[in-house]
Amino acid sequence: MSLLTDWRDKAYATDADPKQLNALWEDYFAREKKIYKQLLADPDTEVKGTVKELAEKYDMTIELMIGFLDGIDDSLVASNNLDEATEDTEVSLAFDKEKLYKNMVAARADWLYGLEEWNAIFDEEKQKELYKEQKKSGTIVKEKKIGRNDPCPCGSGKKYKYCHGRA
Repeated sequence: MSLLTDWRDKAYATDADPKQLNALWEDYFAREKKIYKQLLADPDTEVKGTVKELAEKYDMTIELMIGFLDGIDDSLVASNNLDEATEDTEVSLAFDKEKLYKNMVAARADWLYGLEEWNAIFDEEKQKELYKEQKKSGTIVKEKKIGRNDPCPCGSGKKYKYCHGRA
């Protein structure tokens, strides 16, 4: 099994002890927040290294580092191949700032998209704009249904039932 599979099996186990699982996630979220604070403090510098080096740099286990890499992967400029990742796999944490912010909003991670480090990257207006864009992207808008006696949308001037509603 791969490191990613091991992480997902442990983190999303349905048969795990809820207290242990909760403790795992609390520890993970605290460490994740620290990493993001460091990354956002210097967002234009690409952080690279092996999975093991990054785990040591951010004071994490290999398992938690793989979880972090899994979480940030959709926001990276170039995705890391985590399915086959080992401790010695070279990875990059170069991220797209807007994509990362939107993905944090999508994940409802207010402890991350609310970090004060974002203020140096985006002004308040831009943060609100990105927030709204992300929220709207998940909204399904249904078109208004045309009634039988409404004017036909083709512009013929006839009622829909006598025009395109016949088909």
